[in-house]
Amino acid sequence: MTKEEWQADSREVEAVVNGRHPNPFGFLGIQEIDGQWVLRAFVPHADTLTAFALDGIPLGHMIPRHADGFFEGKVSVSQRQPIRYRASNAGGEWDVYDAYSFGPVLGPMDDYYMGEGSHLRLFDKLGAHEMEFEGIHGTHFAVWAPNAQRVSVVGPFNEWDGRRNPMRNRFENGIWEVFIPVLGTGTLYKYEIVGPDGVILPLKADPFARQSEMRPKTASVVPDPTPFTWTDEKYIEERASRDWRRTPMSIYEVHLGSWRRRPDGGFLTYDQLAEQLVPYAADMGYTHIELMPISEHPYDPSWGYQPTGLYAPTARFGDPAGFARFVDAAHEAGLGIILDWVPAHFPTDAHGLAHFDGTALYEHADPRQGFHPDWNTAIYNFGRKEVVSFLINNALYWLEKFHIDGLRVDAVASMLYLDYSRQQGQWVPNKFGGNENLEAVEFLRRVNTETYRLHPGTFMIAEESTSWPGVSKPVDAGGLGFGFKWNMGFMNDTLRFMSREAVHRKFHHSDLTFGTVYAFSENFVLPLSHDEVVHGKGSLLEKMPGDDWQQFANLRAYYAFMWGHPGKKLLFMGQEFAQREEWAEAKSLDWYLLDASMHEGMRRLIADLNLAYRELPSLHARDCEPEGFEWVIGNDHANSVLAWLRKAPGSDPILVVSNFTPVPRTGYKVPMPMAGKWVERINTDAGWYAGSNTGNQGAVEAYAVDGQHWPAEAELYLPPLSTLFLKFDPA
Repeated sequence: MTKEEWQADSREVEAVVNGRHPNPFGFLGIQEIDGQWVLRAFVPHADTLTAFALDGIPLGHMIPRHADGFFEGKVSVSQRQPIRYRASNAGGEWDVYDAYSFGPVLGPMDDYYMGEGSHLRLFDKLGAHEMEFEGIHGTHFAVWAPNAQRVSVVGPFNEWDGRRNPMRNRFENGIWEVFIPVLGTGTLYKYEIVGPDGVILPLKADPFARQSEMRPKTASVVPDPTPFTWTDEKYIEERASRDWRRTPMSIYEVHLGSWRRRPDGGFLTYDQLAEQLVPYAADMGYTHIELMPISEHPYDPSWGYQPTGLYAPTARFGDPAGFARFVDAAHEAGLGIILDWVPAHFPTDAHGLAHFDGTALYEHADPRQGFHPDWNTAIYNFGRKEVVSFLINNALYWLEKFHIDGLRVDAVASMLYLDYSRQQGQWVPNKFGGNENLEAVEFLRRVNTETYRLHPGTFMIAEESTSWPGVSKPVDAGGLGFGFKWNMGFMNDTLRFMSREAVHRKFHHSDLTFGTVYAFSENFVLPLSHDEVVHGKGSLLEKMPGDDWQQFANLRAYYAFMWGHPGKKLLFMGQEFAQREEWAEAKSLDWYLLDASMHEGMRRLIADLNLAYRELPSLHARDCEPEGFEWVIGNDHANSVLAWLRKAPGSDPILVVSNFTPVPRTGYKVPMPMAGKWVERINTDAGWYAGSNTGNQGAVEAYAVDGQHWPAEAELYLPPLSTLFLKFDPA
């Protein structure tokens, strides 16, 4: 070696020791130089280093070239192979496997599909994956950071020293990877990234981490690679054949951290939730549990809507296998699991995605596009194929790896409109000069298309608060491709009506009837969600006017009105037993209230409404189609009475009648679709529900009439502040 070559070689040694080498795989490990195999290794704290082949054959003693632990030596081998070193110092000996003697794990097809933005198995390729590679057990790490000068895996295993495990740069697509021998399940790690300006960034958690530390710690965790043993094959098979528009869907919305707590105030585990929440929801007759975001998030009061680990079930309740057991238990009980999913924005915590490689990588650089003023969060750059792939893969990951039944996509309106919550001059128009986010639209269409294509029987729900057309229309028909949309208008209008004193309701009758004007323009879910019982809004019970009796009666009547209305149902936890205080995420629901008859009566009503809804096809089989609904009485403003029919082919209709005044109506004439006996299936004033126990003694007789629009008529007793479900009895 010439003097110039030695000097150049020494500069590379210095670059390794200082963590600045641009291509460690081209210098470290086993290298062929002028026909001779040479080993180079950086092992801090080592005084001596001896190389061995995997079969234990010594390959030679390494010569120290730098006091910080850089060694080099010639070896007699015939080809590249994994190398093991025996290191020693005054404190003892230890073994080190050379990560730089291994080839790449990712291949050219990964490069091609990643570059194209069409890779749908990124969660199997990026992140941390424990495996056996080239005969050695270890963990493969891969991360996207195209603008970084260096990316290293750091953790307790290397004293968080970014000089020790720099990664290989796959220049074609900006992916960095390294296989580190020995590391496995439970290893804590992060990425140390040197940005394009040469500055070391705050340590970053893995965007594809499938497990994370319990907050406030933020490291990623190498997960156990053992495949979960599912027992829900029959459920998944039956699910695939369902048309959810014509199937009962009654959703129990839950925040796992506050549904119930342990006696010491701690969180229940996923397994404890499987033992307690699942049977409770099944006994209540719900078809699905919707979980507020359980992706890893650092701040409890964000309720999960500011996630930093989209691929990791939160460690608050256990490990990923525990969450899988929870889902499996739900399916065994006949319950589906819906996850709240947040692809609209992400928090700017230093360990998260913000300026991930020292540039605006996942977000827009322009704050008019990349910063959300309402939530102080970053907005994903939906125009970047790698970002879109990251999010699409995340949706598919939950559906495949955890058998999730549906995703409720949060804050869709904020994605669709470039001027969402912005004043003039604070947003950037699209290429046509409009306010539609064309890139977000395309992303939503694609994620919905892939979801329905790859996972039959699952569904996507949009929380979309505007009148954007075709949210739940198929993509090939020009829509966004969601299966369902939250009906925010129904929630707002009906709660506004119910909050009024009964004497004033006659002037606002249209608040209850207007929803049927557009009820079938989308496939709607009627949501009484967590948003309605926080931030000073009070509980649903507190929204009701009148004394205590009237508040309960109002709420019972309102619930039955909703269950009788077209659309799928969603109710937030605690409201099924009339929680008195508004929801607080830091404590358990007030389960002791069930000792009081009024609260227990409310719980019984919800269970019976769910049962009727599931058993009677007329209440669910045409939830999303106009032929399933017909007004009977829609304009009795003076008495605040409404009546309508729910219908389905091959089933007898159900008559729903609501009286929203505290005045009982005797002999109230209601047109009927057929003469005969009609049985009270639901009477919200029944004593069973802690009502005043008035009604029609269980049934009424409808008599044929001539010369009327309807063929029959019945005289009903309408209890005060009540809703009745009447079912035709052909016997």
